[in-house]
Amino acid sequence: MKSTDLQALVQVVEQLIQRNAELKTQNKALRVERGQLIEKNEIARQKVEAMISRLKALEQDS
Repeated sequence: MKSTDLQALVQVVEQLIQRNAELKTQNKALRVERGQLIEKNEIARQKVEAMISRLKALEQDS
């Protein structure tokens, strides 16, 4: 293997290591965002269920 081939291979490996680190960071951020969205969805679901309960109670009072 020539020196230039080895240098090119080292450069490719370094690029892959950098890209892997970027993807790990992006994955972590997406996991955090997913957790936040799940939490917001749960809060919204609870609010909707509470509204439905109140509407049913109003309907029964009428």
